[in-house]
Amino acid sequence: MRSSIWNGAQAAVRLAKGAVLRQAMFDVADPAVWIALDDAVRHSARSSTDGTWLPAWRTPTDAQLALALCHRDGRVRERALGAVAGRPELLPLVVIRCADWAEPVRDRARTRWAEAVTVETAVALAPLALRIGIRYRGDFAVGLLDEVLRSADREALLPLLTHADRTVRRFAHRLAVEEDILSPADLARSAARDEDTVVQGLCAEAALAAVAEGDADDDVLEPLLAARNPRARSAGVTALRRAGRGERAVGFLGDRAAVVRACARYVVRQSGGEPVEWYRRRCAEAGDAALSAGVVSGLAECGDRRDAEVLWRLTSYPDPVVRARAVGGLRALDVLDVRRLRALLDDPAPGVVREATLALVPSARMLDDGWLLERLAAESREARVSAFRLLNAYGGLVRLRAAVALVDDPDDRLRDWARQSVRRWHPTAEVPPGSAEVGELLDRAGLFDAYTLHRLKWEAGLKA
Repeated sequence: MRSSIWNGAQAAVRLAKGAVLRQAMFDVADPAVWIALDDAVRHSARSSTDGTWLPAWRTPTDAQLALALCHRDGRVRERALGAVAGRPELLPLVVIRCADWAEPVRDRARTRWAEAVTVETAVALAPLALRIGIRYRGDFAVGLLDEVLRSADREALLPLLTHADRTVRRFAHRLAVEEDILSPADLARSAARDEDTVVQGLCAEAALAAVAEGDADDDVLEPLLAARNPRARSAGVTALRRAGRGERAVGFLGDRAAVVRACARYVVRQSGGEPVEWYRRRCAEAGDAALSAGVVSGLAECGDRRDAEVLWRLTSYPDPVVRARAVGGLRALDVLDVRRLRALLDDPAPGVVREATLALVPSARMLDDGWLLERLAAESREARVSAFRLLNAYGGLVRLRAAVALVDDPDDRLRDWARQSVRRWHPTAEVPPGSAEVGELLDRAGLFDAYTLHRLKWEAGLKA
């Protein structure tokens, strides 16, 4: 974005020096460059090569007209629009002028845009028109764009359907769905391929809407079920029941995405199965080297506290991701054993340590604060973060001790967190009034000006 703004500003300078339009523009396909050009010329001291009115130019060049179309004076912009016919290179600036604040300029620009727009120009200028469309009075350019492109075929729309800008892809796919330009199989592939969640959902829903009840259309289902993104996979899994293939949903009960697992459980239940029993059987096979983390999460999502012992056994599973999910599952089931969770703070996997820490935060005061303070000096960053998170939850004087201990920590994020904690600290009811340690810690932190330090000490019951 910054490079586009710079390119637009440089193009304005080149045009003002008399450069040819094609040579002055760095990337004519980038809408941000045209918008930056318009802004740069508008805010420059002079907006044409000689600063004269457009009628003084007998045969204005494209460069002169480009500057005039961006001129700060609306009369110059309006007159420039009268000379743009037959100059397709200037159409991007005509589109920008369609949202001009001056009504005469706006009306003339809209007339010129309506005269010049074709399917080809609409496709080429769609990214710019959509950018202008978010402006006040920018709806005309987009409305005309929409009207023209509804008559286009799939091949003409292809550049927009695969455009790098997600706003353009959303617009093109929505239009394609409404006009039935893409087949259900094409829509399923788009849902599976596109990285934007809006396009994924739009295309997946449209593809499945075209599948009749009981119709197992592999061209639609298979791309969705094999998609990398969870939204498309979940849509495909949900469609299995409608297609009469509910038994296949069992294979997605252990999916890595929670939304897919939830859809699979729904389909399995609708087909007469019981997902929780499936999860219990799989998790009970502790020696199964193929046990996935999704299966463990699934048990926590639909199980109950009776499943806690199975999850505890999995906290020693060889796969660190499975161990982390098992701890997360215990937290989800609200199963707390401070002694066993404390032991997991020394797990070599950072993910397990994070999950164990989160589970212990509500019970931080049940831990030995001295032991936690010692861990602030550990070599492992994860151990220091875990200890500080728990000490921070302790509150009171313990929190201040921990934060001051890390104000010079070598890790940038942890150091900043500690300093913020010190700055936001205030004495609470459990802090002994007049505690000399509070004054020493505040002085040692070195983060306060004289007034703030005096006020904090006064709040803590210390004499100035």
